[in-house]
Amino acid sequence: MILLVIVLGSLGLFFYYDSKLHRVDALPGYAGRPSDTPGTTWLIVGSDSREGLTQQQKDDLATGDSDGSRTDTIMLAYKPPSGKATLISIPRDLYVAIPGQGSYKINAAYNFGGPQLLAKTIEQLTGIRIDHYAEIGFGGFDTLVDAVGGVNICIDQSLRDPKAGLNLTKGCHDLNGQQALGLVRTRAFPNADLERVVNQRKFLSALMSKATSPGVLLNPFRLFPFISGAVDGLTVDNSTHLWNLGMLGWWLSDDPITTTTPTGGSELTDDGDSLAVGDNTKQFFDAIRSGKQIPKDLLSDQGGAIG
Repeated sequence: MILLVIVLGSLGLFFYYDSKLHRVDALPGYAGRPSDTPGTTWLIVGSDSREGLTQQQKDDLATGDSDGSRTDTIMLAYKPPSGKATLISIPRDLYVAIPGQGSYKINAAYNFGGPQLLAKTIEQLTGIRIDHYAEIGFGGFDTLVDAVGGVNICIDQSLRDPKAGLNLTKGCHDLNGQQALGLVRTRAFPNADLERVVNQRKFLSALMSKATSPGVLLNPFRLFPFISGAVDGLTVDNSTHLWNLGMLGWWLSDDPITTTTPTGGSELTDDGDSLAVGDNTKQFFDAIRSGKQIPKDLLSDQGGAIG
């Protein structure tokens, strides 16, 4: 009887938390939308939204006071029908056609039309149907890291970036939420955003590995704050549930393949210095659209500071 009460109570909490997820109509149907792609594809967006942060929190996290929100991070998480998941960074300077707007750097899609237009832009670029959408802002990210007790990260260089509130020495560190946010935000590298996205992928994988470890899953003082932080900090599409997020976390904790979308290189456009869509970009997404593993010669995971 006691065991039954515990099980039913846990299920009740699970469905309670699921009902509290922030949901938006991020993936509506439209004429010409790609058909179902083999496997499962997530669009993961990190925004620079400061919504809900107090002035003290903004100061502590070195977020600044900008209004609104922009896409600081754009990733696809792709799980083929068989094999490992792949975590893919889409450079925010990739120059693409944005439906109804013209051609701009891809992160402008969110500014023009929020999650719906960003998702549609990526689907039209890639030919891939996005199954799930997840977005997190500055405060939510910070909370998730602190909820699991921090994340151990080793960096191969000292990093100091006052704009991101970051000051770390070379070596291994147990990063708290504020430090982790600074690490994934900093662009203080020779290749700026292209190196930053490598750090973002590696840190996300490390965070999911910590979140799915026995030390968190079997510790209610870690597990429930993490779930609560995810519920408070994440925005998902209407069809996504807590169990979908749990499966995503499991995939990303299992040593996923990580890569940056290949491009045709730098080009000067009406939107400034940009990255061109090249033949390699099309080949890359063709492989995903067919449900296959991406060819190794199209994968790139170099740069960044995380070892």
